[in-house]
Amino acid sequence: MKKLEDLKQLIDTNKKSRLAVAGAEEENILIAVDKAYRDLIIEPILVGDSIKIKEYIEKNALELTEDMIVNSANFEESSQIAVQMVTEGKADFIIKGLVDTAILLKAVLNKEWGLRTGRQLSHVMLYEIAAYHKLIMLTDGGMVTYPDLDTKVDLIKNVAEAAKGLQYKTIKVACLAAKEKVNPKMPATVDAGLLKEMYERGEFDEGIIVDGPMALDLAVSCEAAQIKKYSSPVAGDADVLLVPNIEMGNGIGKAITYFGNGTGAGVVMGAKAPIILVSRADDFDSKYYSILFGSVIASAK
Repeated sequence: MKKLEDLKQLIDTNKKSRLAVAGAEEENILIAVDKAYRDLIIEPILVGDSIKIKEYIEKNALELTEDMIVNSANFEESSQIAVQMVTEGKADFIIKGLVDTAILLKAVLNKEWGLRTGRQLSHVMLYEIAAYHKLIMLTDGGMVTYPDLDTKVDLIKNVAEAAKGLQYKTIKVACLAAKEKVNPKMPATVDAGLLKEMYERGEFDEGIIVDGPMALDLAVSCEAAQIKKYSSPVAGDADVLLVPNIEMGNGIGKAITYFGNGTGAGVVMGAKAPIILVSRADDFDSKYYSILFGSVIASAK
């Protein structure tokens, strides 16, 4: 797929995913949710202050209805209700509305009724970039700060699960670093080399191809790989950019958005259901496509 809009091809409008909105009294989130509802992508469950939710629905002439609203007294209760709905099979995935991220994640990680799987939670971004020949995923530029080797294994498993929702048969993972050779003084190259060895030993699921260490140019440019005589099934055709730390991930993501005019959609993986943590600063397209991305993954799960 080349465009985020192409994800709609994967939606079965007869089996729409149920989206629980935690803290739904947020105007811009409601507008994005309404668009996804009208496009037959989701069935919304609006958890939050019912009075404020109704005000925003009326103000913006949204097609969301009163019977979609579940009233709650505060953000903690909104988060608990949204999470428990997934646990009880009444919702398929969650999006953060006005609640703080920390409050929602505390509910997600609750030991009694939360959505723990034992795997590291991680953020997966899916980008549409005019200069690249297909959609590309990046992890993790928003949640995991300095992953060790075991955590990077979880990151690969999480992004592979997201790719499965996109119906990828194979997924090519580029373990990014500043150089292409393992250097003991550069931990990112060491971990990348070990991840490649794990792949070569068959320690990842079938269809997951892992290579590295690899600089960004080699991951996305066949021409760069040819010039540098770098041979790899991933080079120039990466589906996933696995970054060694949050600084590189954040920098690449911001560069895609602000220098490359790219559009992104993001979900948190590693829980029993996709979780969408959008920022109020995100534009409408990012919110809408994040809902679409989460819905496709939730349907596959």
